[in-house]
Order: sequence, then structure tokens, then C-alpha cells
Amino acid sequence: MEVEQILHMNGGEGENSYANNSLTQKEAIVKAKPLLEQSLNDLYCNGFPDCITVADMGCSSGPNALLPTWEAIDSLDKICNRLNRKPPVLHSFLNDLPGSDFNTVFKSLPSFYERLRTEKGHEFGSCFMPKEPMSEFDIHRAYFDQFKSDFSAFLKFRSEELKCGGRMILTLLYNDSFHATSPGEPALLVIKDMISEGLIEESKLKSSNFPIYAPYVDEVKQVIEREGSFDIHQLETFHVSWLEGFVENDNEGLDKYARGKYVTRHVRAVGESLLSSICGDDAIVEEIYRRFAIKVTDEILEKGRGAFANLLISLVKKL
Repeated sequence: MEVEQILHMNGGEGENSYANNSLTQKEAIVKAKPLLEQSLNDLYCNGFPDCITVADMGCSSGPNALLPTWEAIDSLDKICNRLNRKPPVLHSFLNDLPGSDFNTVFKSLPSFYERLRTEKGHEFGSCFMPKEPMSEFDIHRAYFDQFKSDFSAFLKFRSEELKCGGRMILTLLYNDSFHATSPGEPALLVIKDMISEGLIEESKLKSSNFPIYAPYVDEVKQVIEREGSFDIHQLETFHVSWLEGFVENDNEGLDKYARGKYVTRHVRAVGESLLSSICGDDAIVEEIYRRFAIKVTDEILEKGRGAFANLLISLVKKL
């Protein structure tokens, strides 16, 4: 079965849902806001469009799904007030994998529009938000050669959707020399232990495609330059701790592995659908995550590691 058919964030609003375990992703979105505002400001310096179209190529579900759209609205509102211009109509396309929890996003739209009316008033232009399934080219693959091919295709297709001078802002994980950038590192160690104990069949792991690859910064720059559709306007890096939003309470203070369990819930919200499809046994999946909480505490967090190394890039479509 193709990865894009089974990979999705945990839906709903339960303990292991993406909606309740996505603070690190929210922090990355917030970090990107200044670059978004700058891009929109530059766009307005070259004209005053009546309609602006934006696309979120991985909106997922939960409270983060509408955050980039709100930040675009907030930025446009500030720019138009400063320039004494009428705000444009905003078309915001929310894209993600077919198995994502679309219903949770749709249920949150009434409150979003109510907030828009309350905070921005009727002066702000209309905002339309269709949600569409993502294509296979928008999924990161596991190896560098595949990354070069898929990322190049991603850039090519996005360039066809943009006008000359159009802007694209990307955030993606990059390979950091110190931090364990991806929780996949301790997860694979757990799985290998369980294979050696005969709890997981090695053939299942070998036949599985884990769509995780954190490239080096230079690798990303090389692919962008070789594909040729975009100029790199700005590039910066930042880190978000795996423990973003973690608050240790009195009861958890007695539990050495409370931090590891917190990280585990976030990892589970993102990768449980894929892991379940590989293992096919709920009890095995539960055991993997139980061991993961211990492994990530002892071998990552206790050593001061454990952060998402994020690459933030602003691209401009070439004329």
C-alpha cells in the first residue's frame, strides 16, 4: 500500500490526537510569521491585487490548520491599514494527505469566521478556504536520492501554480550535527531491539517506507538552484525543543520518564497510522511507544539533546 494512503496525523481530539499534540509545529509556524509578513509587504510594493491566493501544503488538523491563514490575514490587515488600501479577497487552499481528519478542520471554520468578524470587522475582504487532498509529490521520502527527485518535482509543480514574482515560504527539518533532529532515531533503535527479541518480523521493517529525511542545508540549496524555478530570497534556521509546551506538575515530578512520555504523545500523533500499518498489532504498537518513552528519555533528553532543527526559506518565482 502506498504511503500517502496510510500516513496521516491522528484525528479527533483525544489524548494522542494531533490536535492536542502539535505545539512544536505551532512554534515553527509562529517563527515563520515575520517572513510571511515581509513577503506580503514586498508583494504589495509591486502593486495592489484585489485577490491574493495562498496555499498551505500541509495543514493537517487541529488548531494549527487555520493558523497560517490567520497570520496571512493579520499581516495583510496591518499592511493595508498602513497603506490605506482596501484589503484583498483571500483564497486560502488547505492541502493535506487524503487520510487526514478533514472534519475537525471544517468544524472549526464557524469559530474562525466569527473571530475574523470580531477582530477584523466587516472591512476585511472575504476569505474562502477549500481543503484538498495532497498529491504524492508533496510527501517527503526516506533517502537523499528520492529527496532530490521529489523535492525537485515539488518545486516544479509549485512554480507552475505561481505568477512570476510569486512567493513561497517553506519550513522543513534539516540535519543538525548535535540535536537528534527527528524522533525517528530512538524509534528505530526500539524497533531494532524488538526485532532481535523476535517481537517484530524484520521483513516487515525492510519492506516499509518511512517518509523521513532531514537533509543538510547545502543539499536543500543545491536542489533549489538546480531546479531553477526560484530565487532564494532569505534562508534561516531555528530550533524548537521536543519539550515545547511541557509543564512538569507535582505528580510528574516523581516520574523520571514524564518528559519522554510527553514527547511520545507528540510522536504518536504524527506516526501512529504508519506504524500500525507496518506492525498490524495494537499490542506491539503500544509496546513500541512504551519503550520509546524510556529510550528517548535516557538517550536523548538526559543528554540535553532533542530539538527539531528547522530550515525556513523564502523563495521568489523567477521572472
